[in-house]
Amino acid sequence: MNKRPHQTNFGLWNISFGFFGIQIGFALQNANASRIFQSLGTPLDDLGLMWIAAPLTGLLVQPIIGYYSDRTWGPLGRRRPYFLAGAILSTLALFFMPNAPVIWAAAITLWLLDGSLNISMEPFRAFVGDMLGKDQRPAGYAFQTGFIGAGAVVASLAPYLLERIGVANVAAPGAVPDTVRYGFYLGGILLLAAVAWTVISTREYPPATLAAFEDGGAPDQVPGTSDAIVAPRAWAWWIVGGGAAAAAAWAANLSREAYFVAVLLVVFGVGQLIARRLVRAGRTDGLLVQIMSDLVTMPPTMRKLALVQFFTWGALIIMWIYMTPVVAQYVFGATDPASPGFNQAGNWVGVLFAIYSGVATLAAFALPAIARRIGPARTHLICLLAGAAAYASLLVIRDSQALIVPMIGVGIAWASILTMPYVILAGVLPPEKLGIYMGIFNFFIVLPQLLVSTIMGGVIRAFFPTEPIWTMLVAATVMAIAALAMLRIGDPEPTRPRRPALA
Repeated sequence: MNKRPHQTNFGLWNISFGFFGIQIGFALQNANASRIFQSLGTPLDDLGLMWIAAPLTGLLVQPIIGYYSDRTWGPLGRRRPYFLAGAILSTLALFFMPNAPVIWAAAITLWLLDGSLNISMEPFRAFVGDMLGKDQRPAGYAFQTGFIGAGAVVASLAPYLLERIGVANVAAPGAVPDTVRYGFYLGGILLLAAVAWTVISTREYPPATLAAFEDGGAPDQVPGTSDAIVAPRAWAWWIVGGGAAAAAAWAANLSREAYFVAVLLVVFGVGQLIARRLVRAGRTDGLLVQIMSDLVTMPPTMRKLALVQFFTWGALIIMWIYMTPVVAQYVFGATDPASPGFNQAGNWVGVLFAIYSGVATLAAFALPAIARRIGPARTHLICLLAGAAAYASLLVIRDSQALIVPMIGVGIAWASILTMPYVILAGVLPPEKLGIYMGIFNFFIVLPQLLVSTIMGGVIRAFFPTEPIWTMLVAATVMAIAALAMLRIGDPEPTRPRRPALA
């Protein structure tokens, strides 16, 4: 068995540079989507509903792309065809979104943008595992996180800097300011260029070469079980749970968004039932069967990390959706999306997001050294606590400059969120299934975003219809729960459980 060739720093740069462009797209979306929706007339309590398309798209796209990228080989290799296709589609969406004439067009474009970004992003996580040996993976994910932070800085600052050079930051009611439009154009160009750099400058290992590396098979694999397919057993509980959720929403007179969660539960249960019947019929080679089986047989560490991810990303999506209206109302004293104060707040939120992304860029390269001393799990726990404290401080800060301080805490948490879970996972996942497992792991990033998008609007209407600041308390609480969930995760040697027999 051979070791993977050791990559130089320039090689690590090439492997990860495409993420610089991908994150430009995500950061423009995160910092400006709510601003675009409100400029087109979306009420505050409907913002979450407008964001539903983004996480739902990730839920569907990432496992599918992971499954097929594990099985792809062609002139561009295994993962690179997906990088390039997603980048081209993302660039087109970035050029159209700030020009959307009505709310529904902006919502559809957000869906297309997020789906295209996910097509590029998902294989990048597995790409690091393909290209780097175990000893270099922490550095590889740190480079990736560094480029994520750098891309977010560029994208988040774009509207602010454009205003500084004289581009109009205020538009007529129902229109998006030129600072946002030109920022999206610039972002689209940089995204495509960065991904093209990785596609051109890297060469992937052919499947036979990957299999010949010393970790070409799962290091913790139980002989004879790697290809076992397990039929899901809990399908009925998911369907019943969906029905119960719908009944609870009706009894509590919740808004229509709450029923969306119930539908998802039922759909997931039906998917498990179909997969179970296919397995019993001997049809075990399809996408649905493979995803459902791998969900059932996730390594224990991945299961525990999934809970952490669920709460972590719930807090993040609250910040991304509600930070602009919170800063506008409580720091700039503006609630009218067409007012100069509101648009100044939107630009300042971009600056704040750039600050936490810049902090993450720097912290990413310190985290591997810290993790070597205290372990990735403890490192992640401490960083999540820093994020929770930062969100809590937003409840009392009313000065725009003082908001920089909590962004430092958010940046530390963000660096760890993008690095440590993947370092931990890389040691427990079978290399031949990195793509599909990274896609499945994304379920637990997307599901909390769907819950926030569908439920938070109803929570705001019911408890604090004119006080969005309390969303930051919710974010702080949820992030603290994520940190506590890390107490269940140690830093053990890689293990892989024996798969249960077919039921």
